[in-house]
Amino acid sequence: MTKRILISGGAGFLGANLCRKLLAQGHAIVCLDNFRTGAQRNIADLLGHPRFTLLQQDVSEPVTLAVDQIYNLACPASPVHYQADPIATFKTSVLGAINMLDLARRLDVPVLQASTSEVYGDPHIHPQPEGYWGNVNPIGPRACYDEGKRSAETLFFDYHRQHGVAIKVARIFNTYGPGMHPADGRVVANFIVQALQGDAITLYGDGRQTRSFCYVDDLLDGLVMLMNSGPEVTGPVNLGNPTEFTMRELAAQVIALTRSRSRLVQRPLPIDDPRQRRPDISLAMHSLGWSPRVELDAGLRQTIAYFEAMLADTAIPA
Repeated sequence: MTKRILISGGAGFLGANLCRKLLAQGHAIVCLDNFRTGAQRNIADLLGHPRFTLLQQDVSEPVTLAVDQIYNLACPASPVHYQADPIATFKTSVLGAINMLDLARRLDVPVLQASTSEVYGDPHIHPQPEGYWGNVNPIGPRACYDEGKRSAETLFFDYHRQHGVAIKVARIFNTYGPGMHPADGRVVANFIVQALQGDAITLYGDGRQTRSFCYVDDLLDGLVMLMNSGPEVTGPVNLGNPTEFTMRELAAQVIALTRSRSRLVQRPLPIDDPRQRRPDISLAMHSLGWSPRVELDAGLRQTIAYFEAMLADTAIPA
């Protein structure tokens, strides 16, 4: 059945790709974005689509419209972006959650929160299951994002318990793919752009810290499956790829695939940067029947091709 779906943060990396996926399924999309970190170029191909509506607005302001589902993706997700204005980042997470939950309550429709693996902080348990409460510094430079997302989860479950709002909470681990901003600041985009331009590839710390990388198509499949799951599935549900790589291994793979001559340079590890990050996806596999399918090599090839085309056409946007 065709639905009218609101996607806050719909002009961001994940949001724009989700808009395309849901439009392809026949739904009507309302994309809400203030373009603080999202970009109109990400949705330029959608602006003339008869089932696509752009609402340029900040999610921290109340929203009034009629929809059947709500995906709350609005929030800067890169340390470079969310630390640029930490107060605004925290407001986006908390006030945005309140506004989306209030709308869902008025309309009696389900609302999905795009939470993050950052709620686990620098984890003491590995891999990270949903029952782990995390190890987060509440006053550090990353706290605007980490604690903002944790607070949003609190709001979602309180609205569910107190008002009966139908909620879905996804904890998203590192995701990459076409549509990323070349100045995103996160490791996959950084390494690929540096390698393609022949610049030194920046390793923070000794490069032995680990991450798990999920290709965007797999992640979006998980989000849609979670949204359309039964009412007994509220989450939080980890969505990510459980295959773990060190930063040195990722850099070596990017250099090989791009045939770059870039060298590695080391820089100090940022404050509170997690040493390990890997999802336990047992719950997603059991409750949704979801697991990622795209291997890192195949996903990197698609992402490299995207960045090659972008760099050939234009200078890197700020």
